[in-house]
Amino acid sequence: MAAPAPRPPGLCCCRKGSAAGPEAPPAPPPPPEPPPDVASASSSQLFSLRHLHLGLELRPEARALAGCLVLELCSLRPQPRALVLDVHPALRVLSAAYRRATVGEAPCSFAFSPLPVAGPPGEPPPPCAACPLGFRVDPFTDYGSSLTISLPPALQPHQPFQIIVRYTTADGPAIWWLDPELTYGNAKPFVFTQGHSVCNRSFFPCFDTPAVKCTYSATVKAPAGIQVLMSTTQSTYVEEEGVYQFYMEFPVPAYLVALVAGDLIHADIGPRSRVWAEPCLLPTAISKLSGIVERWLTAAESLYGPYIWGRYDIVFLPPSFPIVAMENPCLTFIISSILESDEFLIIDVIHEVAHSWFGNAVTNATWEEMWLSEGLATYAQRRITTETYGAAFTCLETAFRLDALHRQMKLLGEDNPVSKLQVKLEPGVNPSNLMNLFTYEKGYCFVYYLSQLCGDPRHFDSFLRAYIEKYKFTSVVAQDLLDSFLNFFPELKEQCVESKAGLEFERWLNATGPPLAEPDLSQGSSLTRPVETLFKLWTTEPLDSAAASSVDLTKWRTFQTVLFLDRLLDGSPLPREVIKKLSECYSSQLDSMNAEIRIRWLQIVVRNDYYPDLYKVRRFLENQMSRMYTIPLYEDLCTGTLKSFALEIFYQTQNQLHPNLRKTIQQILSQGLNPFPAIDTTAVTTDTPAMVLEDKASEATNGAISLRDVNVSA
Repeated sequence: MAAPAPRPPGLCCCRKGSAAGPEAPPAPPPPPEPPPDVASASSSQLFSLRHLHLGLELRPEARALAGCLVLELCSLRPQPRALVLDVHPALRVLSAAYRRATVGEAPCSFAFSPLPVAGPPGEPPPPCAACPLGFRVDPFTDYGSSLTISLPPALQPHQPFQIIVRYTTADGPAIWWLDPELTYGNAKPFVFTQGHSVCNRSFFPCFDTPAVKCTYSATVKAPAGIQVLMSTTQSTYVEEEGVYQFYMEFPVPAYLVALVAGDLIHADIGPRSRVWAEPCLLPTAISKLSGIVERWLTAAESLYGPYIWGRYDIVFLPPSFPIVAMENPCLTFIISSILESDEFLIIDVIHEVAHSWFGNAVTNATWEEMWLSEGLATYAQRRITTETYGAAFTCLETAFRLDALHRQMKLLGEDNPVSKLQVKLEPGVNPSNLMNLFTYEKGYCFVYYLSQLCGDPRHFDSFLRAYIEKYKFTSVVAQDLLDSFLNFFPELKEQCVESKAGLEFERWLNATGPPLAEPDLSQGSSLTRPVETLFKLWTTEPLDSAAASSVDLTKWRTFQTVLFLDRLLDGSPLPREVIKKLSECYSSQLDSMNAEIRIRWLQIVVRNDYYPDLYKVRRFLENQMSRMYTIPLYEDLCTGTLKSFALEIFYQTQNQLHPNLRKTIQQILSQGLNPFPAIDTTAVTTDTPAMVLEDKASEATNGAISLRDVNVSA
């Protein structure tokens, strides 16, 4: 969408007000030193970031956000000539300014007022004066740009100063505007941000690297009737001004700054937790989570020490949310579509709870070692589920995920470099491309292996508590974790466990392929053995249909059923007799089950060209607006002989999909087709099936790897 007409945002971050002056002509600064994070153009290694403040005005009618950013910095070197920040083409910088700050000064407050500026040459500047600075924006990668701001010449090391940037930003990778029709209530506009991995540079100029953390605050003005939430420890609402104030008292990386605004109401579900949702969804959210979130938090604290963030709230977002869940501090974002799948809801929320320790408190310093957050969070998640739901349930969920890992490995190949835990991120490659099951499950297997070296997992829990205490509010590399591990267990260091043949730590980190060792899941055999038995019955020739059809899937756990269906999917296409009997036995049962189960059965229907049940595929897609429940089916429909059927459904449903999802499906449908002429897709009817199709593969799809094979909880 085109950017809104340029005009000053009417916001600034300052203490007093007077008229703003003209922008100073840019003084060409020298090229900055190469940044240590190849995904960031910023000069973050040259500065210490004390605090950032955002003044924001939400403009739903224009699908835009007007902003004023204040960065409170100290230079680490004498007289730096420029400050470089990460930005994005969707973000338009209007001005930049410099203001002196005093050591010990409180973070800059926000006022909806003009920015004080310096007077004529030779006249002493007022105490709060801001001096206009020159700036330029240069290309960096296809996921961002660099903003270079010239600095005054007399800056000394450790002298605090402020940089004030006015800007506007429209639809970008981080900011998702939803028209009322894309919400459940269909009444009010909705907006949310999604910063992981490097998207928040389209939300505000920043050091967009996980290596840099700071406290932050925000002042947000929104239309009447719109509730605003952010990932902060404190918040207030000044009703007479229509302004929300937020403050995060602990340092976090840029990607964890998050905002959501819409028709949201809340209910308390525990002593330090509440759930936010659209009014029509709130009763369901309460019924699913009331009382149990505190149980999970208490279990996590018993393992890894105090929950340091104060509140743990959850907000359920419309189906357009592009992933399952995101661990924004104090305020987990989670897709509302997951509410109907109880066991997936449990796992996804507990995973985000675990991130409060692993990922948020202690963060991977580089995206090349994302497993330090995801692998440790997955391990912690499974320790929490073991404490609260037992070892059998944890082993079942782990078996399901490891099945998916091996499926992904088979499709990618064992020598694929993305299967390393320490992935080499090449310049220009989006770090989001590294989000895969190796990050989660191979990382988990390495952490599990470390825990087994200790003998008793409770000893490893003690180590992780010490690790969190040592590194909280900082960013680390793998060597920090492994050195701490060996120092905590000197007897293991004496045994040289890091060099054990075939299981060397270095090989765990840098070898491609499957995990070097996998966990013993025998404690889950009471739940996994029936799945294996039933799968064998359905895939052994000749088919014993009486024995195979004797199992009542309605008595099974969700993870048992999806594990069974996933294995049938892996074996598809199945013999015609088998798919016919499967439909006779299970199709009606599965109709009443949750979407995680139904989508897998419908994928089996599609991969086996089973026409009698195709009407169920149509009915499912007509009622889904979520990536996770549409993309896998469209991928399968377009891989086989049913592309025309997929096109027909898409023509009928495209207007109920978010534009980003619509574009992704168009890319899937376009593969192997000549591009259609460009037309106004809003005028499409079922009688005139024409659309814009891009003649290139989708970046959101990965060949034969279905979205169902990727844990898209962040």
